[in-house]
Amino acid sequence: MATHGARGRSGGRPTLEEVAARAGVGRGTVSRVINGSPRVSDATRAAVEAAVAELGYVPNTAARALAANRTDAIALVVPEPETRFFAEPYFSDMLKGVGSALSDTEMQLLLIFAGSDRERARLAQYLAAHRVDGVLLVSVHADDPLPDLLAQLEIPAVISGPRSSAETLPSVDSDNYGGARQAVEHLLSRGRSRVAHITGRLDVYGAQRRVDGYREAMSDAGLGVDEGLIEAGDFTEEGGHRAMAVLLERHPDIDAVFAASDVTAAGARRALRDAGRRIPEDVALVGYDDSAIARHMEPPLTSVRQPIEEMGRRMIDLLLTEVADRRPLASRGLERRQMVLATELVSRSSS
Repeated sequence: MATHGARGRSGGRPTLEEVAARAGVGRGTVSRVINGSPRVSDATRAAVEAAVAELGYVPNTAARALAANRTDAIALVVPEPETRFFAEPYFSDMLKGVGSALSDTEMQLLLIFAGSDRERARLAQYLAAHRVDGVLLVSVHADDPLPDLLAQLEIPAVISGPRSSAETLPSVDSDNYGGARQAVEHLLSRGRSRVAHITGRLDVYGAQRRVDGYREAMSDAGLGVDEGLIEAGDFTEEGGHRAMAVLLERHPDIDAVFAASDVTAAGARRALRDAGRRIPEDVALVGYDDSAIARHMEPPLTSVRQPIEEMGRRMIDLLLTEVADRRPLASRGLERRQMVLATELVSRSSS
């Protein structure tokens, strides 16, 4: 009786030829069955599958990928320091969504950090060797050279949010403008009128769109836009703390704050407490992301939920479509897709 993992006649791994001999078919027929071709009868497919099971044959995916000029590998590139990746829930949620979308494929996922010039140079050499089939870029800044490098190398890529309104690469993002409007309109509906905004990094297009949403909501409410109520942050806790301290010194009468991320809001909360301000009695606070930080903050943080895991899954869907399209990238310019997913305000005690 044959057992799983049986060795071939040579004493090594069973070969394609041995499977063909056991099934009584040609080598090409076995290959078609293994690769899922519909051009095989049900009886033949059953015979080949039985032979594969009896011999314990394992397809040589490396050889198949080489023959198809494929690596069966996707790189998730984060042009940020590792410390930021592990400190911000956004990245882990994105990774979770990407991983779940790849779980039913044969693709391997490589996580690559490119937060320094040295790491970027090393990454450029790695990509130039075409060791991956495609790249996911997360947290892309306006001046980041990586997207242009990928286009130059003809490597399919999808980014998590466009670099500008003129983006040419496929991208998946949340509705940053709409989410910011939701946040500010929520604060105004609670009777707040001196609403400040701590921005994210303004070389990130998503952060710019959140500022746009804040401005429009304030303007539409007839309150105008006081530039002194806007202070630049960088999506970090320390950046939020610093910006909040500056805002309080500039405008002690602030009664609400919209922070560009939950991590930023955590820093703002610390600065407010340092100044003796109560949340929400004196100053209402809203964040962005609806991460675990928002749920466990005291008081729990009102936040704009963006579907980060779903964004990761959609990025994989777009990228696999790009990888499967054999046409030169330049010829697909009119078919680039920018996907924008809806946000949702989650109201909690902080506002």
